[in-house]
Amino acid sequence: MRTRPRNSWLAVVLACAWPLCTLAQAGAGSDAQARVIVKFKGEPPVLAHQALGKRLALALQPGPEVGERLQVLKAGGMSSQQLAERLSQQPDVEYAVPDRRRRLMAAPNDPLYAQGGSDGPVAGQWYLRPPNSVERSAIDAAAAWDVTQGRADMVVAVLDTGVRFEHPDLQRVSTGGKLLDGYDFIADAGTANDGNARDADASDPGDWTAADECGSGEKAKSSSWHGTEVAGIVGALTHNATGMAGTGWNVKVLPVRVLGKCGGFDSDILAGMRWAAGIAVPGVPDNPSPARVINLSLGGSGACSAAYRDAVDEITARGTVIVASAGNSAGHAVAEPANCPGVIGVAGLRHTGTKVGFSSIGPELSIAAPGGNCVNTSGACLYPLLTTTNSGTQGPVASGYTNGSNISVGTSYSAPLASGVSALVASANTVLTAAQIRRVLRSTARAFPTSGAGGSVGACAAPTDSDQLECYCTTSTCGAGLLDAGAAVQAAANGRAFIDVSPAAPVAGQPVQLAPTDSFAAAGRSIAAYQWTLVDGGGIVGSVPAGSPVSVTPSGAGSFTVRLTVTDDAGGQLVATQTIDVQAPASTPTPVPSGGGGGALGLGEVLAALAVVAAVAAFRPRRRKG
Repeated sequence: MRTRPRNSWLAVVLACAWPLCTLAQAGAGSDAQARVIVKFKGEPPVLAHQALGKRLALALQPGPEVGERLQVLKAGGMSSQQLAERLSQQPDVEYAVPDRRRRLMAAPNDPLYAQGGSDGPVAGQWYLRPPNSVERSAIDAAAAWDVTQGRADMVVAVLDTGVRFEHPDLQRVSTGGKLLDGYDFIADAGTANDGNARDADASDPGDWTAADECGSGEKAKSSSWHGTEVAGIVGALTHNATGMAGTGWNVKVLPVRVLGKCGGFDSDILAGMRWAAGIAVPGVPDNPSPARVINLSLGGSGACSAAYRDAVDEITARGTVIVASAGNSAGHAVAEPANCPGVIGVAGLRHTGTKVGFSSIGPELSIAAPGGNCVNTSGACLYPLLTTTNSGTQGPVASGYTNGSNISVGTSYSAPLASGVSALVASANTVLTAAQIRRVLRSTARAFPTSGAGGSVGACAAPTDSDQLECYCTTSTCGAGLLDAGAAVQAAANGRAFIDVSPAAPVAGQPVQLAPTDSFAAAGRSIAAYQWTLVDGGGIVGSVPAGSPVSVTPSGAGSFTVRLTVTDDAGGQLVATQTIDVQAPASTPTPVPSGGGGGALGLGEVLAALAVVAAVAAFRPRRRKG
């Protein structure tokens, strides 16, 4: 058996030359059949695939069920996109989208990463400590732990490759650890690599592949133990005088296995997401421990599909937070599902606070967190994200931790930091909605640095087809700012007032609605009243009415400032103040003055009338010959 190289990060890079490997075409990753996720408008017939197949003259085969009225259908002789287009035209189909494979967001292809050296990293778990002049992107989990160390009934679902339950810093809850039993949602036995399809065992058997097994020219790849690594960052056993600390301290981890050899299909991921949130999935026992937070350190290229939008809407409506990795495409567009509305998409940062070279970027992102980087070009990596892992190159061998030579870097590790903090926020104030938790993370984020990285580093630009490596993040490329665990948890505990303005770009002479959307009271309290105050009308607004929401109509261009005071049932008050800029209305064409009074036609009207007459004269009906 091959031994795992000390510089195993390099082996992964060589095995996957592009950070988001191309989708599989052969072997365990074979996509020889078209696969489509279909949502029916009503309850589908028992043999829906036969009814649709007869109608379309296709030999459709049924695949795994994804949710209510959701099922995978397969066919040969065409692409998944072609099958989706044909099925979408059927009157009883709400939507049909290709069932694509997704890949874990693992080690990136960054030329500055070192080959290794001493175990390290010397900086230890630098990403959890308070930020300083060197480690500017550290999230300050210690300040959050001063408020709450997380509720023991708070659950973060890790949808990934599964976990190694025997790791001493994880272990099952039943033996004093952090891991719930979870479930294996991989329906394809070849992808699952555990001898069966869906079952109740979320253990990771390893996801190693032989050369070109995934059909995209990849070299042989050792097992990643990716789910175990992500689970450690979220919730490794903490304050136990062993190993590492987890971001969520006391929170539980629910392993949901959706990725195996060559990644995993959307259908398995979507079914796993629903089940994790406590939504019934046909053929699968109900989840006894629904998650408050779902972590998705996975993704693929493309816009957010109807299937993911549907799942995200259903899950977040239940109060469950969804966090996803931005992707490791070196500055290209954000991956799906991180680009879906309602998802907390997380960009990756260097220790200095700049965008790390491998991270994807885009306006869909919510926040940025450490993704790991090495700085040096030789010796041990200085700033990876230390976490739990296994030393086996194929099946599991020995539990251990990543280090300065066997490194863990990527937006896969940025996301679980945000998931752990989201669980702490939800622990500090249990009634918060998914939207409110996302708002808390964004509103408490620290500003991105704009200097200190050297003269060759510029501001991040909108993603294009070209690589964009290290750059200074902006709020339109990496989210609202640097994740600040301490500030977020403090805000959740104390309450927060927010002002929403609609439309976002008000125009003079048109109503502007002011709403306290997402405002919430301190933990254990509820909102009793809202009060609006006009701080400065700017000469365009005279007053703000009582009630909530309220509407004002600015008389002209300029700006005005309002204050919202939120009073809770214990008499506590929260205040938000906002200045609103108002644009002048768009200019309209000046009408041509009439040429005379008393109904006389102007020159323009005369010309228009002549044109009509000419058109009528030119149109003569043709006679049909008998």
